[in-house]
Amino acid sequence: MLSIEEINRAIQELRNAGLSVSKISDGYHTFDDYKDMRNYWFIATLNSNPDISWKSKKHFNEEIDPMFDGDFIAGINTPKGVATQHLKMKFWDDLKVQELERALEYDGYSEEDVKIRIKSINNDN
Repeated sequence: MLSIEEINRAIQELRNAGLSVSKISDGYHTFDDYKDMRNYWFIATLNSNPDISWKSKKHFNEEIDPMFDGDFIAGINTPKGVATQHLKMKFWDDLKVQELERALEYDGYSEEDVKIRIKSINNDN
């Protein structure tokens, strides 16, 4: 049996070789399934909080940080700070929030910060 580190290394080697890992499964869902579910949960969260949510086709400083091809950025201004996610343009019309000319400036938050920020929407601090 492979260790978690060996599995992660194998996945990274596949990606480095230019192969898609989107169909890798845990036996229940693929990476694609989990990514789509995450995207729809994020969209539902923003749509449920339209007064503090936004979307933009440009990063804050597009000159030095251009948007990824075929993507846009969406965000929510939580009590603990901004949380954002890049989404494919196919999701643009699903998001019923204000459109900004440019995204808010990235403040260097980590994945752990995002968890804290999203949780703060529920006043759970």
